[in-house]
Amino acid sequence: MNLAIVILNWNGKHWLEQFLPNVIRHSENADIYVIDNASTDDSVAFLKRNFPGVTIIQNKKNYGFAEGYNEGLKHIDHEFYCLLNSDVEVTENWIIPVLTIFKNDENIAAVQPKILDYNRRNYFEFAGAGGGLIDNLGYPYCRGRIFENIEEDHGQFDDEVEIFWASGCCFFIRSEDFWSQNGFDARFFAHQEEIDLCWRLKNSGRKIFYTGKSTVYHVGGGTLNKQSPQKTFLNIRNNFSMILKNTPLSTLLWLIPFRLILDGFAGIYLGYKNGISHFWAVIRAHFSFYAQIPETVKLRQNKQISKFYQAKWLVFKNFL
Repeated sequence: MNLAIVILNWNGKHWLEQFLPNVIRHSENADIYVIDNASTDDSVAFLKRNFPGVTIIQNKKNYGFAEGYNEGLKHIDHEFYCLLNSDVEVTENWIIPVLTIFKNDENIAAVQPKILDYNRRNYFEFAGAGGGLIDNLGYPYCRGRIFENIEEDHGQFDDEVEIFWASGCCFFIRSEDFWSQNGFDARFFAHQEEIDLCWRLKNSGRKIFYTGKSTVYHVGGGTLNKQSPQKTFLNIRNNFSMILKNTPLSTLLWLIPFRLILDGFAGIYLGYKNGISHFWAVIRAHFSFYAQIPETVKLRQNKQISKFYQAKWLVFKNFL
């Protein structure tokens, strides 16, 4: 199958130096691309000097994760994309189980492998773990990870099942499905853009899958540290925008006010735990969300909204 492995880079020469040889070694039948988001280190020169077989696409500026991929992927004409973080170690035969799933069901739009922690290799990794789900309040979580609680891998998620969202850490998707939704929402910049895209795909009747037959190891926090106030800001703002865009109006009438109350308590907790900058990040996220409401409402796909709940409960029946 026609697969492009696409790594988005921003000042990540050290990650490329550490992990790119491994990707090349275990991806014989795929074309490998690096989209560079206007790095100010010598990432591009390093790639040209050491990896002549890797195609480099240079964005004009740092667009962030969402728009960075949107811009770079315009130049890649393949049937399948694998969007791969630069801090990921892949394993032998990691591609075959994923492509087999695509081959066996044309209704599957995106697939995620098992994602384990690079530093604690027998534990799941925060960003994706054993496949992404979402609860009735719009909070994303994973099989193998709920909030900060991470499970040890005992083979409990070696299955192949439908999930709600696939992690952007290692995100396989049919190119036609990516572009049918106009790619990621560029306003997100980073964080939860892949969940939003999967949600839109499910609203349009497509499936998202997980395979435990393929494994990758993720360092995590390579670009934006988990304790960063900016990460808090992006996660909260983008989550609200995603909910407003994809959830039925009847649900929004109670969900948004309730979430605002919960976020008030969350802001106090984060401020106490991580410092005042995180409390302020919650406040900024809310006002940024309010400013985006008119544009977000225009992006709602009302004819597809009802299908979300059918798909949601189909997924949840397997795990709750």
